[in-house]
Amino acid sequence: MGSPPCALPTSQENAAHVRAIDQAAGLPIMLYNYPARMGVSMDEAFFDAVADIGNIVAIKESSGDLGRVHKLVQKRPQIALSCGWDDQALEFFAWGARSWVCAGSNFVPQEHIALYEACVIEKDFDKGRRIMTEMLALMDFLEGGKFVQSIKFGSELAGLRAGGVRAPLQGLDSAEKQALEEIVTTLKRNVASIIAGKDRV
Repeated sequence: MGSPPCALPTSQENAAHVRAIDQAAGLPIMLYNYPARMGVSMDEAFFDAVADIGNIVAIKESSGDLGRVHKLVQKRPQIALSCGWDDQALEFFAWGARSWVCAGSNFVPQEHIALYEACVIEKDFDKGRRIMTEMLALMDFLEGGKFVQSIKFGSELAGLRAGGVRAPLQGLDSAEKQALEEIVTTLKRNVASIIAGKDRV
C-alpha cells in the first residue's frame, strides 16, 4: 500500500489513509515507499502514527536510500523488509530482507531466484555478488527510460502475452528489442554457469 500518487499527503494524512484501508480490509499490509514516484516519503512521523496497526507486516522500500534500510532494520524490526530497488538487492539481503519485489523476475525468474537463494538461503554472498554482477546489465537497461516497455517485451521473450503499452508510452524499437534480447541471453548463460560452479573453473 503506497502513498496516493500526485496527492502529496502529509505524514498524518498518509497514516490515516493506511488506517482506513486496514479497517476496511483487515488483511496483512505491505507498505510501499517510493518517494520518486509518489512525491512523498514514509518518514518517522508516518511510522510513529501507524505503529499500532498490527496488520502492517512488511514494506517494499524503493527510495534507493540505503540509509533508510539501515534505519528500518534498526527502528522498525517488526516490519519485514522487502527489496524494492533492484540493483540494491544484494545489500537488502545483507541487511536481512527476505523478499524482493522485482519487475525483471516476470521474464527471467530463475536468475532472480538464484540471487535470492545464494544470499538468503545459502548465505553465500560471494556467489550472490557474482550473480548480481551478471544482473546489472539488465537492471541498467530496465532503468534506461523505458521500464514498462522493457518489462512487456521481456515477458514476450519468455513466451508470455503482455499486450501493448498504454499511451503516451510507445513500445521498444527494433534496436532496443535486440539489445534486451542479447542482455537476457547473456544473463541466463552466465548465471547458469555460476549455479553450476563453472564460472570458477
